[in-house]
Amino acid sequence: MSDVTIDQTSARGWLKRQSRWSPFEIVFWAALLLPFFLFPTYLPLASQVAIAALFALSVDLILGYAGIITLGHAMFFGLGAYAAALLGQAGWGEPLTGLLLSGAFAGLVGYAASFIIVRVQHLALLMITLGLGFLTLELANAMSWLTGGTDGLSIPRTWPIFGYFRFDLWGYTAFGYTLAVLFICFLASRRLVNSSFGLALRGVRENIKRMPAIGSEYRSHLQKIYVISAAMAGLAGALLVQTTSTVALDVLSFNRSADVVVMLILGGTGRLYGAIVGSIIFLLARDQLSGINPQYWYFWIGILLMFVVLFMPKGVLGFLARITGGRDR
Repeated sequence: MSDVTIDQTSARGWLKRQSRWSPFEIVFWAALLLPFFLFPTYLPLASQVAIAALFALSVDLILGYAGIITLGHAMFFGLGAYAAALLGQAGWGEPLTGLLLSGAFAGLVGYAASFIIVRVQHLALLMITLGLGFLTLELANAMSWLTGGTDGLSIPRTWPIFGYFRFDLWGYTAFGYTLAVLFICFLASRRLVNSSFGLALRGVRENIKRMPAIGSEYRSHLQKIYVISAAMAGLAGALLVQTTSTVALDVLSFNRSADVVVMLILGGTGRLYGAIVGSIIFLLARDQLSGINPQYWYFWIGILLMFVVLFMPKGVLGFLARITGGRDR
């Protein structure tokens, strides 16, 4: 048996092991159902956590696995949100098709932007993504006749899911809906990163210059993952609009792009679950700290972020994996 065949067999074995579900993962997803039974008054917040986790998951695919640094990913979140809002204003409130159309629109814009993204690296990449985010925000503000400008848009209530599950005042349907979309996107992301394509992305992240030497066209890989990430961010934005019936310019703001990066740093990049854990930590901390002091809660978030970076540089999940010797997720 040749060395190449041995390497391919070992790679397939590693991917197969990575794809197996551990008992801890099953318990984790089961625990996410607890708000239904133990914390029903927090269901609206739980829906926001699920939406933020989906957005963070989309950023983790490009930042944690492909090494694409971004501070402007709210562009796609906002485009998905406005697409869902305009569909609603046009009289189309069916949630599933509206969700898919909004994600497809964000993915299409992501495809156009990917031709620029794959041609720059490091600081230039950071500036390009930041610039695209600012341009989109200002464009939306200038087109106030369409977007509502600083006043935002209010849309009719989203139709019941499958014509049966109505979006109630207490948030049961909204949380179930957002959690289901998060889980489906997580399954797709998990399958993607535990594949040969996912290994190629890791190779790009570690050393982009060596990829052509082993016959891997890294630009096409980066374009594909960027489009997937943009579409997923668009889904998150559409979920926000469908569950709240409002949209404003803040969905495109720099703060939203920065917040999602903070979530990933807290949870741990390149782990998938880090996006979910980081979102839970960030939004729960924001909820509690803003209740104590609405004006200065970012001060304590800054303290928390510095603590994690100094003492848990790979995030909470990276720290737990190190002390338990657990498998990297």
